[in-house]
Amino acid sequence: MNNPLKHTVCLILSLALLTLTPAAAFAGSGEAVEPVAAEISSPEQSTEKADAAKKTDYTAKPDGSSTKSTLPVPVNAKSAVLMDAGSGQILAQSNAHDRLYPASVTKIMPLLLVMEALDKGDLTLRDTVTVTKNAAGKGGSQIWLKEGETMSVDDLLKAAAIYSANDACTALGEHLFGSEEAFIRCLNERAAELGMNDTHFENGTGLDDTVTNHLTSANDVAVMSRELLKHPQILNYTTVWMDYLRGGVTQLVNTNKIIRFYQGATGLKTGTTNKAGCCVSASAKRGDLHLIAVVMGSPTSDERFDGAKALLNWGFANFAALTPKLDPALVPPVKVLRGTAEAITPILPQLDPVVLKKGEEGKLKQEIQLALDVQAPVEQGQALGKVIYSLDGVTLAEYPLAAPDAVGKMTFGEMFMRLLRALR
Repeated sequence: MNNPLKHTVCLILSLALLTLTPAAAFAGSGEAVEPVAAEISSPEQSTEKADAAKKTDYTAKPDGSSTKSTLPVPVNAKSAVLMDAGSGQILAQSNAHDRLYPASVTKIMPLLLVMEALDKGDLTLRDTVTVTKNAAGKGGSQIWLKEGETMSVDDLLKAAAIYSANDACTALGEHLFGSEEAFIRCLNERAAELGMNDTHFENGTGLDDTVTNHLTSANDVAVMSRELLKHPQILNYTTVWMDYLRGGVTQLVNTNKIIRFYQGATGLKTGTTNKAGCCVSASAKRGDLHLIAVVMGSPTSDERFDGAKALLNWGFANFAALTPKLDPALVPPVKVLRGTAEAITPILPQLDPVVLKKGEEGKLKQEIQLALDVQAPVEQGQALGKVIYSLDGVTLAEYPLAAPDAVGKMTFGEMFMRLLRALR
């Protein structure tokens, strides 16, 4: 083909390409491939946690509404929940959304705010807190702080997490947010962000002699407990049975007996008042399975611990955590239409352990939904598809398949040169 004719053909082809409209794909650009399904039967250790997009409730009604469920083990309490800390799956529940007084189980939320502030660098364990008159005047469980006394964030955390000290918890909240009023406002704002729709805090301690609307539910306690356990540093406090402050003068003994006697215990918090009865959020981890048992409104302290242990025992006996393997060969490159790169290979997601009933590990199904093509420009992290894990048609977890890098849109000149090279 002579040069003038070749250039004419290239020009015509370039103009034609610029006017073409690509077919719709996954998420609006390109054509989706047929889903790829595979059985998963061998676990692999995960190196990073990622929240599952959908969760299974083994006890709730199909419409997801709250219902009184029969627990698989005896628990003498007004309400109870057993949750998988990794995925948030509810494994057992009774009256999970009944709004009740939580007593000092309340302190899970202040501890969460402190952990988040530490992670952000807004606070350090070495920071010195000066105790206010308001904090020193808190009754109930306390370490007898005095107005003007100074103590480190680390020591106040010990007092709040181990000994459930109301004065220490209030001092931390005032130091972090400037006043008790601002502290309480932030507790409620964070609860709303976590979807804790049954919860309203009137204080950060759980003292309820003079309040009427300081309420939460077993479900919401499990939710905030799960969020707190995402901060591994909290285990430096919640797993301690005994410690000391003020150079050994003040002894701290953990109010949570689960810590001392239960294998794999990781926390978390007890609470007792006349209004609330005896409550506990008890967590324990064995292997990849991390469980949270919330018991609220038991008549006695022993009954709350017996109920929590019974739920944990049942959970560990009947469920297993399986980390799926995702074969890279099942995730092919995605064609980029009019892009500076012709194709892009999605990033494989980090997979969390999926919680299954024991004996059902071989039934786990994997389905990959992936675009055949996507139109440029492509942003880094843009969704190209997803991988879905399900059991008996019920989705347990979803993970995105995303673009590792940005891909720019090809210019007319680049398109012309690509066509020219193709015709050589």
